[in-house]
Amino acid sequence: MSDRRPVMSPTALLAEDDMIIPDTMTVLPPLVEGQRLDQPTFHARYEAMPPGTRAELIDGVVYMPSPVGLEHGVAHAPVIVWLCYYAEQTPGLQVGDNATAILGRKSEPQPDALLRILPEFGGKTRVKKKMLAGPPELVTEVSHATRYIDLGPKLEDYQRAGVLEYVVRALEPDEVFWFVREGGVLVQQELGADGLYRSVNFPGLWLDPRALIEGDGRRLRAVVDLGCATPEHAAFVARLAAIRDRAQGQAHA
Repeated sequence: MSDRRPVMSPTALLAEDDMIIPDTMTVLPPLVEGQRLDQPTFHARYEAMPPGTRAELIDGVVYMPSPVGLEHGVAHAPVIVWLCYYAEQTPGLQVGDNATAILGRKSEPQPDALLRILPEFGGKTRVKKKMLAGPPELVTEVSHATRYIDLGPKLEDYQRAGVLEYVVRALEPDEVFWFVREGGVLVQQELGADGLYRSVNFPGLWLDPRALIEGDGRRLRAVVDLGCATPEHAAFVARLAAIRDRAQGQAHA
């Protein structure tokens, strides 16, 4: 979760595009599961909670999931391997692991993993006071006890916020769901004829869902290698570099 610091009072509010991180100076009430709060109030109370507290704000409702068990942690590791391996071959991207994302006045989730395009390469997110603000281009959740939330309220929250792709690695039963934004809606995708998923917004980000479920890192990397060997990936890398170069040229003009 985010770094904790003592919270004293809600005096100064820093707002930008309806995403607010308050500086505070009085003792605040604790978070309670099921409370309805706006994002600034949630954030201030969350920062005041004891270290180790886990909480998310989804469509204005406070969710406080139980501690992460070993099964969830084991399933989480291959997700990070997969995303990091792709990002290593695609300059301009960044992977986040359990990073809080401020998505609006009623939304502050903490995705298990995210893949974002850095702002200088044309991405939508930015960093405010060490917190991520704006919708990451791709979000991933590992879903066990939270399956209903991840495939229900949280899916709808990510859709409203403008997330482009959403991947859920569900447990019991083991399943992988991939949603892609189409006409403003996150639509579940079908597997390709070869049993692979292929990202629409991140060319070359290919996934063998069976390898993800089995934790087969070698297979996950091999499939990403196949995707990154395509002309589409090369064109994507060149496009990101061109955006960065153009931005740098404008800054020096």
